[in-house]
Amino acid sequence: MSPLPILMHHHVTPNPGLVTVSPTNFRSQMEWLARNGWHSVGAHEIEAFFQGHPLPKKSVAITFDDGYLDNFVHVHPVLEEFGLKAMLFIVTGRIGNGTPRIGVVDCPNHRECKKLIASGESDRVMLRWSEIERMQKAETFEFHSHTDTHTRWDQQIPQMEQRIAALAKDLDQTRETLSRRLGSVSRHLCWPQGYYDANYVETALRFGFDHLYTTINRTNLSNESPKHIGRIVVKDRSSGWLAVRMTIYNSQTLSQIYKKFRSLNHRDGDKQ
Repeated sequence: MSPLPILMHHHVTPNPGLVTVSPTNFRSQMEWLARNGWHSVGAHEIEAFFQGHPLPKKSVAITFDDGYLDNFVHVHPVLEEFGLKAMLFIVTGRIGNGTPRIGVVDCPNHRECKKLIASGESDRVMLRWSEIERMQKAETFEFHSHTDTHTRWDQQIPQMEQRIAALAKDLDQTRETLSRRLGSVSRHLCWPQGYYDANYVETALRFGFDHLYTTINRTNLSNESPKHIGRIVVKDRSSGWLAVRMTIYNSQTLSQIYKKFRSLNHRDGDKQ
């Protein structure tokens, strides 16, 4: 059975910066996927994959983290144009109310977004529920949890028992919000900044999350655990860059060779 590559994005905006792809390169990449017969999968298909059911040979999951406004402005129309869908892990506590923003909308880069969120101006850079509902109706996006607060509790609370209690409250709130606003909660959770440990996993399972997404840069095999799902960081490059990566990560043999090569390369770099 072919591996399942899962692409990881955050921003698509003309304002360059960290974890950002330009609208031109994003459209080029999505057009390449569509023109070359790639099938974008969602949560139910991923669950089936980890249960051992084969997916179409050219299957890929397209994911976004956090829930930025640019996902509505620059991503949603492109996915709709090419008949693709993505999974968006939203920080439920940062999603606001109000009407959808239409037309020319400024979408800042990642650093500016973080500053505005920290100053209490999340609505300027984050999605609104009305926009999420529009994207959900168009079937360009599925919506899943990225926790309610996007807090790295391991960095905030040294005592393990209190830390897990805070995480549990976070997960309980995100479940309540998703259920109330969208009518359901999936089994899929993305860890903030990719951090997790055994206690985190145990807590997530207790709240019904058993497909857990990380920032580990690798493809996925059906015989692996869905508690540690890897994703491929998408670069701000043209479709040619993506074509090479998809060829590698859609092959179990090539992806293993590439993983060993990267590991050796990093090891050599440490010696310099």
